[in-house]
Amino acid sequence: WSYEPKWDGFRALVFRDGDEVVVQSRNGKELGRYFPELIEAMRDELAPRCVLDGEVVVPRQIDGRIRLDWDSLSQRIHPAESRVRMLAEQTPAHFIGFDALATSDTSLLAEPFRVRRDALSGAIAGTRWCHVTSTTDDPEQGARWLTTFEGAGLDGVIAKRLDGPYVPGKREMVKVKHARDADCVAIGYRIHKSGEGVGSILLGLYRDDGEIQMVGGAASFTVKDRIKLLAELEPLRKGVDVVLDGEPSRWNSAADKRWIPIRPEKVAEVAYDQMEGNAGWQRFRHTVRFVRWRPDRDPADCTFDQLDVPLNYDLYDVLETR
Repeated sequence: WSYEPKWDGFRALVFRDGDEVVVQSRNGKELGRYFPELIEAMRDELAPRCVLDGEVVVPRQIDGRIRLDWDSLSQRIHPAESRVRMLAEQTPAHFIGFDALATSDTSLLAEPFRVRRDALSGAIAGTRWCHVTSTTDDPEQGARWLTTFEGAGLDGVIAKRLDGPYVPGKREMVKVKHARDADCVAIGYRIHKSGEGVGSILLGLYRDDGEIQMVGGAASFTVKDRIKLLAELEPLRKGVDVVLDGEPSRWNSAADKRWIPIRPEKVAEVAYDQMEGNAGWQRFRHTVRFVRWRPDRDPADCTFDQLDVPLNYDLYDVLETR
């Protein structure tokens, strides 16, 4: 087995044939127009003819260290060309290669990963904007990376079979992500898009100044649980007609983000993988999983102090670990 960091970015396939460079998502969506600076870099730093698999990421300095910044990356997907150019200068992207599908005129799909990995190192000549992911064959080193590399904004560790071929569209790898739990205050809920029951519970944690900060939400409930949750939360509403607007969704502009605030009296135990943001503002990176209500917990004790603090690790230290 080979172990490597799980990069927190946009999965991308890169096709280079001379000056022509195409970057697209796994489902064929064209990404290159959003990252013009990366297209130029690939002409300088990749082999003249190659097809590579990897991740587009945006590093930024956060709390004195260089980390991956998901928010800055997601903002790069914008329809206005003027904004695309501005963001290309303000938050330039990098490409992290982790597999080679072809080099020159040779397909590598049937080759074992150990061969494709060597070909990848030969296909990425630069180190400024295009990088080869760190890898190790030592499982103990992979386990250490799971802990240390999170501090640079990475999402976990991936294990791949050294003798495995490249199989498009199939999971021929094992992903190990962080698993944690936290006690949060339920501060509101959204009605399910079907109109029946609770679609998501909005969660908060108390800051040092005593104010509650929204940190994310729990969702994916069964129909039975949605109805039960509505019966539990509706009596806590802050007024019968009070409905607040939420932030618009980055991924679905038509999504209804309105929510119903409730009195902060119930504590929910949730399972999550990691936080995002800096020391002054944090939230759950992904939608969390509701585990259970904790009637034995005081809402006032639901603070940021309970959260794991990843080791402070610099992204470029990760890239230099080969």
